[in-house]
Amino acid sequence: MRPPAFWDASPRHPAARLLAPLGRLYGRFTAARMDRPGEPGPCPVVCIGNLTLGGAGKTPTALAVAALLRDRGARPAFLTRGYGGRLAGPVAVDAARHDAAAVGDEALLLARAATTVVSRDRPAGARLCRDRGATVVVMDDGLQNPSLTKTLSLAVVDAGAGIGNGLPFPAGPLRVPLARQWPHVDAVVLVGTGEPGERVAAMASARGLPVFRARLVPDRSGPPLAGRRLLAFAGIGRPDKFFATLREAGAEVVGTRGFPDHHPYRAGDLAALAAEAQRLGAGLITTQKDLVRVPPAFADRIEALPVTLRFADEAAVAGLLRRLPSL
Repeated sequence: MRPPAFWDASPRHPAARLLAPLGRLYGRFTAARMDRPGEPGPCPVVCIGNLTLGGAGKTPTALAVAALLRDRGARPAFLTRGYGGRLAGPVAVDAARHDAAAVGDEALLLARAATTVVSRDRPAGARLCRDRGATVVVMDDGLQNPSLTKTLSLAVVDAGAGIGNGLPFPAGPLRVPLARQWPHVDAVVLVGTGEPGERVAAMASARGLPVFRARLVPDRSGPPLAGRRLLAFAGIGRPDKFFATLREAGAEVVGTRGFPDHHPYRAGDLAALAAEAQRLGAGLITTQKDLVRVPPAFADRIEALPVTLRFADEAAVAGLLRRLPSL
C-alpha cells in the first residue's frame, strides 16, 4: 500500500481526526492481541520488527544481525511470513523453484544469506528452522504477532519517517499504540538520519532502551554509480530514500518513479520505464527487493543496487546479542 500523506501530518489533520475513533478501536484490539502469551521457540528467537505499517529497513537489519550472530559461532536461520507470496508454509525457500509470487520478495533476499523459512504459523516455522540446523531464529517482522515467544525484539525505525502522526491505523501508521508496544521492545535500531526518528529515539532512551544507530550503504558488489545517468524506480516503503542513496553515491538521477510497497510489476510497467529511460538516455536501476519482482523477460535490462546495513557501534549490538542462551 502507499501510505496516505496525512499520516505524516499533524494528528489534528481532518482525515486523522475523522478516522481516530476507528484507530482507537483497532489499537485496543491489536494491543490486547499483542499481549497474549506465545508458544516457546525451539531455540532463541530474535525478532526484527517495526512499530508502524510499511517498510523501515527490517530486512537489511535482519541480514546484519544474522551476520553478527554467525561471527559469534551461531547458526542463524531466517523466519518470515512471506508477505506478498501465496505459500502459507512452513516451507524452506529454494531460489531454484520459488519466486516472489510464491514466497514474497524479502524471503528471496534472505535466502541468499542463510536458510530461510516462510510460514504464516510462526511456531511451526521456527521448528522447521531448528530442523534445518538453526541454533537461533532471526524473525523478519512479527513484533506484533504473539504466537511465538521472542527472546529479543528489536524495533527498526526509519529516521526520516519516525512514527508519523503517532496515531494507530487507519488514522496513522502505528500498528499498536506506542505506549503498548514499548514493553515488548528490547532495543531500537534507528536507520538513517532525521528529526522524526530522533524523537522516537528520545522516547526509547527515556524508557531505558538502547538505541543502535545504523545506515544503509551501497554494497561494493553493486554497479558503479558515479557520474552515470540513471532512471530509478522502487516499490518500497519510502522510495525517496533509495533515490537519495543513488544521488549520495554520485549518480545523476534524471528521473524517478515510485510504486507502492511490494508492487507486483507487470510487463506494461516495465515497458513504460524502458521507453522513458531510452528517451532520457539513461540506464534503469532499482533495489534488489524490487528486482526479484520484475518479470524475467525484463530483468536483464535493469540493474539493482545492493545495500548493506552498517551499525555505528557494532560492538554494542553484539553485546545485546550475547544475552541469547546460545551465545
